[in-house]
Amino acid sequence: MQSGSFELEEERLEEEVRRRKAKRVILQLPDGLKREGLRLADAIERAGATAIISGDPCYGACDIALSTAVSVNADLIVHYGHTVMIKRTGVPVVYFQAHARVPVEGAVERAIELLKPWRRIGLATTAQHVDDLDVVKGLLTSAGKDVYIGDDCETLHPGQVLGCNYMNAKSISPRVEAFLFIGGGRFHPLGLALATMKPVISADPFEGRAYSLEDETRRVLRKRWAGIEEARKAKNYGVIIGLKPGQLRLEAAMRIREALRRMGKKAHLLALTEITPTSLGHFQPLEAYINTACPRVSLDDPSIFPRPVLTLKEAYVMLGMMRWEDLLAEGII
Repeated sequence: MQSGSFELEEERLEEEVRRRKAKRVILQLPDGLKREGLRLADAIERAGATAIISGDPCYGACDIALSTAVSVNADLIVHYGHTVMIKRTGVPVVYFQAHARVPVEGAVERAIELLKPWRRIGLATTAQHVDDLDVVKGLLTSAGKDVYIGDDCETLHPGQVLGCNYMNAKSISPRVEAFLFIGGGRFHPLGLALATMKPVISADPFEGRAYSLEDETRRVLRKRWAGIEEARKAKNYGVIIGLKPGQLRLEAAMRIREALRRMGKKAHLLALTEITPTSLGHFQPLEAYINTACPRVSLDDPSIFPRPVLTLKEAYVMLGMMRWEDLLAEGII
C-alpha cells in the first residue's frame, strides 16, 4: 500500500512479521515518517505482533534502536528510511527503504541548465531515489553528458550515499567534474560537496527545483577553519565517544586523547548517545571537543555549540598530523 510521497510496503510489513513469527516489534522511523507510525503499527498488530513505536529521533542506519529493543524484550526491529549499515545485531532488523513516489524529471531538467559548465557528471542520491537513477542517467545522456554512478560500498546501492558515507561518490570523484544529487533537503548534497570537494548541483523532486551548493560549501569551509584555529588555543579538551550502534569508535577516541596528552593538553573522554549543547554544557572547564561519532554533528550547525566541536580529521589538522590542504583534497567527511 502507498501513502503520501513514499512507498511504505504495508503488505510486505505484515508478511515479514508473520514469516518471522515476531511477538513484539519495535517500529523505528525517521522524523519525516513518524506521522505514519500509527498506521504502520496497526499493520504490525494485524500480523499478530505487539507494536511499540520508537519516539526517539532516528538519524540514520547508524542509529538502530537496539537498546530500546533489548529494554522492552522485542524480537524484531522494523526500520524505515535507510538500508543496512550494521551487519551484526543482537535483535533481527528488517529494513524498508521508503522509496519516493515523486517524479524527478522536472527537477533534473532544471539541474541540467546548471550543469552546463561540466560534461562528466557523477550521480548520487539517498535510498529513497536509487530506483530513479536510470531515468536520471538517461536524461543527462540525452543532454550530452557522460554519466558515472559509483558502486564501491557493499552495504549501499550503486549511487547511494549516507550522511556519513560517501564512498560511492568518492570512488568516481577523480573521473567527474561535478555531481548531481537527487533528493530533498540540503543535508546530503552539502555532505556530498564536503566529501568530494567537487561542484554539486541538487535536484529536489519534492520542490521541483534545482540549485548549487557552491556558496554554502564555501561558508562551511570558512567556519571549519575558524573552528580549528579556535580549538588550537584550548588546553582542556573533551573527546566524544558516540554510543549509537554505528558510531562507536572507541579506539579512535583513545588514540586522539593520547595525541592530545603528548602535546601537553588535558583530555577527557565523554560517552554520549545524544551530542547536544546541553549535554556538553555540563562540562564547563572543557574548551573544545573532538567528535569521534557522526561527523555531521560537528558540520551541520556548529553555531549551536558555544565551543568548537571538531571532527576527527579536523583534529588531525589541529595536531599537525594532517595538512588542511590534504584534508580538502580527500574531503572533510
